[in-house]
Amino acid sequence: MSSTFSTLSAATTAQELSDGFVAIAIAAGRLILEIYDTDFDVETKSDKSPVTEADQRAETLILAGLQKLCPTVPVVAEEEAAAGNIPEVSDRFILVDPLDGTREFVNKNGEFTVNIALVEQGVPTVGVVYAPAKGRLFWTAGPGQAFEASLDGRTDTTYADPMPISVNQEDHPDGLVVVASRSHRDHKTDELLNHYKVRDMKAAGSSLKFCLVATGEADLYPRHGRTMEWDTAAGQAVLLGAGGVVNDLHGKPLLYGKNEFENPFFIAANKAL
Repeated sequence: MSSTFSTLSAATTAQELSDGFVAIAIAAGRLILEIYDTDFDVETKSDKSPVTEADQRAETLILAGLQKLCPTVPVVAEEEAAAGNIPEVSDRFILVDPLDGTREFVNKNGEFTVNIALVEQGVPTVGVVYAPAKGRLFWTAGPGQAFEASLDGRTDTTYADPMPISVNQEDHPDGLVVVASRSHRDHKTDELLNHYKVRDMKAAGSSLKFCLVATGEADLYPRHGRTMEWDTAAGQAVLLGAGGVVNDLHGKPLLYGKNEFENPFFIAANKAL
């Protein structure tokens, strides 16, 4: 076991689990930035998506931390799943994306995140989204308990002065602020947006899009494209904790533990639309 997690102990409450997820994510972010500052190699997985040393090493670090924090909870992690190593899951399990937004990492625009989330009864309830290059850390321990803090991803090992976050519930007759994928936006997304009055568009990578809705910086994040549960669970947990919603295109809540862990298209929003 890495000494990185010598202060972790088995979590028994949502708050303890949240604190542990945050500590693990910060450690993973520091490792990722060490590689980010080098001339790293990029490989291609069987699904044509990129993967780097940072994805693999960060996942190893995260799994070691989770083994100490919650040893009895099954963990589904992206790179392990790609290798065919997927545990049996039931009503309570963890989803990990060690480096969400690998394309953003490769392009060095800073819009990549570390994602860890607990799923209970199909709903992501506790989660952390950490964007180390941006110095933005988001987490939740449940409804009404969503927070953001700033830290230097290269030097800080913890955070100070967390601020509660909540979605923007005000009506905007002049239109919505929409955030969409920087790397995966397509004409289908634009077709979805035709159903709404839009006053401003923002582009962002990775699970940061959920967090921009959670903080009130955007109102709507539509996704008409392929995503996996580890891509979205932590961001959805933060958004739900901040008072937002994530529904499929039929208006039903986006749930987890689905066959092959693939999501339907969805809309994340500050309120039911």
